[in-house]
Amino acid sequence: MQDISNTVQRFFAAVDGRDWDEAEALMTNPFYLDYSSFGAPEGAELAPSDILTGWQAMLPGFDHTHHQLGPLDITQNGNSATVRAYVTATHHIAGAEGGELWIVYGSYVLTLVNDGGWKLSGNTFTFKFLDGNSNLPAMAQERAA
Repeated sequence: MQDISNTVQRFFAAVDGRDWDEAEALMTNPFYLDYSSFGAPEGAELAPSDILTGWQAMLPGFDHTHHQLGPLDITQNGNSATVRAYVTATHHIAGAEGGELWIVYGSYVLTLVNDGGWKLSGNTFTFKFLDGNSNLPAMAQERAA
C-alpha cells in the first residue's frame, strides 16, 4: 500500500512543482478525468498530454499551488487500487488585488493500476466549497499566457 500512497503523493507534488514530465509518467493513457462537479464537462477518457496542456495554461500563472491530500483511504484489489481522499487545493498569487489566495475544497476518488509500477488511471473530483479571491484563476490564465 505504501507504493500506492507514494505514487499519489508524487503525482500531486509533480503538478505543484510544474514537473509535467513526471506527472505524465505517473498517468496511464488514456486517463479518466471528471471535474464535472466543479463546472467542467462530464468525465471522459483523455490523453495525459491533453490534460496537462490544459493545466499548463493556468497553473504556472500562480506563484504557488499546494494540493494537500489526506487521509488516504486505499483499497487494493490485485493490480488495481482506489484511493479516496479529501483535498484542499491552495492557489497563491503574491500581492493580488482582492486577496492572494484561492482555495478549493473537495475530495478525490483516484484509480490506479499496476503494470510494472503503479500509475494513476483516473481522477474524479467532488467539489465542496471555495474560499478566497475568485478572480485569481483568470489572473493566473493571463499570467500563464
